[in-house]
Amino acid sequence: MKKQVLLLLLAAPTTLALAQTPSGSGRPTGAPNGAGRPAGLSAPQPQSGTGRVTGTVVDAATKQPVPYATVVLLSPATGKPVDGTSADDSGKFSIPRVAAGTYTLQVSFIGYKNVDKPGLVITDDGNTINLGSVSVESTAQALKEVVVEGQRALIEEKVDRTVYNAEKDETTRGGDATDVLRRVPMLSVDLDGNVSLRGSSNIRVLINNRPSTISANSIADALKQIPADQIKSVEVITSPSAKYDAEGSGGIINIVTKQNNLHGFTLDTRLSGGLRSANLGLNAAYRTGKMGFSLSGGGRAQYNTPGRFENEQLSYRLLNNDPTNREAISRSSQQADTRQNNVFGRYSLGWDYDINKYNFLAASVQIGQRNGTSYQDDLRSATTFFGDPATGTADTFTSSSRDVKVLDNSTTLDATLSYTRTFQKPRQEFSVLGQYSRNVRTNNFTNAIREGQGSGDFLRNINDSYNEEYTLQADYITPIKENQILEFGAKDIVRRVNSDYTTLLNGQPQEGRGLSNIFTYDQNVAAAYAAYTLTLLKNYTLKPGLRYEYTSINADFKNEQRVDPIPSYAVLVPSVNLSRKLTNGNLVKAAYNRRIQRPSLQFLNPNRQASNPLLVTVGNPTLKPEYTNNYELAYNTFVKQTSLNFSAFVRNTTGSIQSVRTTSLDTIITRFRNIGTENAYGGSLSANVNINKKFTLSGGTDVFYAVLDNNSSDPAFAARNTGVVMSGRLIASYTFENGWGFQSFAFYRGRQVQLQGYQGGFGIYSLSLKKDFAEKRGSFGLGADNFFTPEFKIRSRIESPLLDQNSVNVLRRAGFRVNLSYRLGKLTTEQRPTRRRRAISNDDLKEGGSSTPDAGGQQ
Repeated sequence: MKKQVLLLLLAAPTTLALAQTPSGSGRPTGAPNGAGRPAGLSAPQPQSGTGRVTGTVVDAATKQPVPYATVVLLSPATGKPVDGTSADDSGKFSIPRVAAGTYTLQVSFIGYKNVDKPGLVITDDGNTINLGSVSVESTAQALKEVVVEGQRALIEEKVDRTVYNAEKDETTRGGDATDVLRRVPMLSVDLDGNVSLRGSSNIRVLINNRPSTISANSIADALKQIPADQIKSVEVITSPSAKYDAEGSGGIINIVTKQNNLHGFTLDTRLSGGLRSANLGLNAAYRTGKMGFSLSGGGRAQYNTPGRFENEQLSYRLLNNDPTNREAISRSSQQADTRQNNVFGRYSLGWDYDINKYNFLAASVQIGQRNGTSYQDDLRSATTFFGDPATGTADTFTSSSRDVKVLDNSTTLDATLSYTRTFQKPRQEFSVLGQYSRNVRTNNFTNAIREGQGSGDFLRNINDSYNEEYTLQADYITPIKENQILEFGAKDIVRRVNSDYTTLLNGQPQEGRGLSNIFTYDQNVAAAYAAYTLTLLKNYTLKPGLRYEYTSINADFKNEQRVDPIPSYAVLVPSVNLSRKLTNGNLVKAAYNRRIQRPSLQFLNPNRQASNPLLVTVGNPTLKPEYTNNYELAYNTFVKQTSLNFSAFVRNTTGSIQSVRTTSLDTIITRFRNIGTENAYGGSLSANVNINKKFTLSGGTDVFYAVLDNNSSDPAFAARNTGVVMSGRLIASYTFENGWGFQSFAFYRGRQVQLQGYQGGFGIYSLSLKKDFAEKRGSFGLGADNFFTPEFKIRSRIESPLLDQNSVNVLRRAGFRVNLSYRLGKLTTEQRPTRRRRAISNDDLKEGGSSTPDAGGQQ
């Protein structure tokens, strides 16, 4: 039983979250009244004294802080606790308002021996006793197996981020990272995996604090390659400090995969099969002495996903350049049956080595793969070109039928090596990190024309591209005084992007800048930063920072079609984070930061994407970055058994990269320009309710008011749109007796406001039932998705002076699956030096929606 309790507390960050104590309160931060105190400590009576006991709990061997240790004042006469607290994340503790008397201070924490400090005398004058460093000795204990009991909080609110503990959510079994992110507060994910944070898609996704070149092409692609079973938690950072790259105007999402720091060997296998998809995953870890290895791999197949696409559009011309005086040129309609087949995989090998007490090496190799094929079967298009009665021109009619196939395959390699040097002084650390990343992608489409003009023709577009990055980064952190920390560092990213594209008609190459060429885009980003953390008046934490980035770019075409020179540019990015712990354990925080967003390849690529002949997308190689100012105010509190987080934000973006749609007869052509401003005003509410030990509820809602304007002086292209955007989620979990468990999930995303229209909302839901067996080494479960609504529609509308478009995507996503998992291995706990995990974070590219926007049913 003691072993079970030991691991229960190690795996329960709710305990940790409830154990942060503000100065001036005997109750840990974040705990409700009477909750979160050390075991055996009843609610302290009001103290009449003004004494104080302070100190820092440190590991006797490593001299590193021991966060969240329990500190209790005992009465020597009765041996019972009279007051107490918990150390913060730096190991510091403070017990205020102690009445006059003699006490014994006791420090305890799981994995350490208890330490008693008797004879502490508080005088009537209310003196302060500073014990300095209180050393605790570790105790190692062998375990026959890992036994985890109790409930871990699904959502945790920390000072600088929101953490979603995905490993506690059974409803994502058999899915991928997109299924997990739909459950995370403040995030919204559409059915194609495109992620937005508080309405902004300009975010950076990291995996274990590291970037991947795959997300430089498409965040949606990166997320689909990560099986949900490999994800431990998701961190949402809305106000990144200067340490992070200036990229990601909306914020940063860090996906933490499952890792094992225990001693010994373990192997965890997971299998899922169902109506729509199948999943196979493996995680293994081995550690002996100073060296550790980890291996993980997972694959997911998606199949049997039929749907339907419909599109209606009207093209106009303006009379006298007046948007209110226009006449129709053509009317087009389209429809097709759609289907998709995808295979995703991700594999990683990690190695770490403790050279000695203060020196540490780590290396990892990660490979991601995607093989995706989507179809539009029998895509029928019909267009009426309106005549002019004044000239006697009659209406004309054309129609066609074709089969469309889009192939999207990619392979990603990320290799990293890091060296970390710690010092005898706690929290002093120097690290050097290097990373090589390469993403190779093939994105082709074919049109086999069956009927109409060009009947029998075969149109094909071949687009091979790669994104290669070399990154070197150095960071140093050191305490200046007990309440001050200084961080500074430098970083350089060398990026090479290449897009080789060819358009073939019946095997013959077609000439033209947007049809056949080789586009190269070289970029170098050099950066330096400094950040300073100051603790004021015990309860205030202030963290200002400043980051400088200098970017140089060279872009060109191979076939003598030069790009206008893109000038180098520098940006100075300030950030300020301020938080205050209130005496009742609640937390208030405010933040400001300025961000930059560089365009990624999907916006730059000049290849003419025309899998649907009436909906064409062409990139713009001359795009510049966009700039964003973010303001945020948040409040965390507890009400009985409910934790609540409120936040409000304002976001202003200038030079925004916006879609500009023009018409050519019956064809809509989408291009991108730096012509817009985006403003968003909104807030979020998330809650985590522990109804009892078996039943928990988590949920939240996000609401903001969007104002989009492209600031165009041309009446034909001027556009402005406003509206309210809402989304919400609800998760319920219940644990039965004998290892049975039940979870349900529901998510709704409301209508999305776009510059020239909107995209309709949608809702999804799922249920999961599981049974643990073999003393929780294995589990068997069943899952179901959207079983009451096997089909649903997403309607979109685009309005401008030149066109009106209405489209409908019909999707069939009802599914059932069977889950099976089993764990082998023998583990023991091992006390190792505390080291913060360092990783490279290239947060510097603007991502968008799907890799082929407006791709006619392939959205």
